[in-house]
Amino acid sequence: MILSGKEIAKNIGKDIIIEPYNEKQLNPNSYNLRLYNELLVYEEDVLDMKKPNKYKTIIIPEEGLQLEPGKLYLGRTVEYTATKNFVPMLEGRSSVGRLGLFIHVTAGFGDVGFRGYWTLEVFCVQPIIIYPNVEICQVYYHDIHGEYEEYKSGKYQGNTGAQPSLFYKDFL
Repeated sequence: MILSGKEIAKNIGKDIIIEPYNEKQLNPNSYNLRLYNELLVYEEDVLDMKKPNKYKTIIIPEEGLQLEPGKLYLGRTVEYTATKNFVPMLEGRSSVGRLGLFIHVTAGFGDVGFRGYWTLEVFCVQPIIIYPNVEICQVYYHDIHGEYEEYKSGKYQGNTGAQPSLFYKDFL
């Protein structure tokens, strides 16, 4: 089952950590997360799964930044989250999707025990201007049944910023 907004609020500071937390970002069954002011963009035309790929950092100015179609931008949330006893899930906001901006292309599924910032896979279908600190996506929570082990992967746990793919580590 998905937690209601009231249930999310009851678990803040316990099994759900969202920092900073703002009650105005709470929805009936999710919590809006904001876009940080940095994006990573790969510098190579062909990406190789078996190696680290070069990327550069772009700062999103307050006056906005125009994104180009056909490019993948990796962003992160302003908010740090940590979750125990629930499975966090990430979705783009419908208002953002209706502008042709996709916030997570494939990675909306979180793991129970995840701690860190969410890396956002940002892709647009036509040019669009984005702004820092905009409520761009939402996190929601499922309860979990049965025995489980918390997420402990060294690849993405405890991150401090947007992260490029570390898939190459699976080949080592």
